[in-house]
Amino acid sequence: MHERPSFVTRLATPNDLAAVSGLMDLAIRKLQAPFLSKIQIESSFDIMGLDGQLVEDGTYFLVEECGTPIGCGGWSRRATLYGGSHSANRDASLLDPRKDAARIRAMYTHPDHARRGVGRMILRTCEDAARSEGFGRAELVATLSGEPLYRACGYVLMEESMAETRSGPSIPVRLMGKDLT
Repeated sequence: MHERPSFVTRLATPNDLAAVSGLMDLAIRKLQAPFLSKIQIESSFDIMGLDGQLVEDGTYFLVEECGTPIGCGGWSRRATLYGGSHSANRDASLLDPRKDAARIRAMYTHPDHARRGVGRMILRTCEDAARSEGFGRAELVATLSGEPLYRACGYVLMEESMAETRSGPSIPVRLMGKDLT
């Protein structure tokens, strides 16, 4: 796995779920603030968060500094493109790596560690893992705050859209993809 001297990347376990949830909450509230209204941030929790299936599948990673989670993210061999365990429109069907794109999912960085390489580490780890299982392409749904990272890492915009939420206004998102070969 990819590491910086003080950062350690490892697979997340069920014991990490509370820490991951807290990290996600903080990242959503702080890092989305320049891009979304307060009501959009609150409604974004309908479509953002951890999908426990990623942890069960062994495809979700943490980056820690001195044992403290500072970033998280994963990839999936399942059809669901984004959202947490609580989100609507989930599909646990397995993808075919010969024709489908792996899904990059639930990427979050602690605001105090943003723009320090944490997101790149997780993304590279996910891409390597997906590639090792035969996937030649990856797709993700980016928030406006995450889009610059993904562009810098070679992802291209496929579609701009608004993600519907159950409790409030829609959230602007970007479907992006990358060739992994």
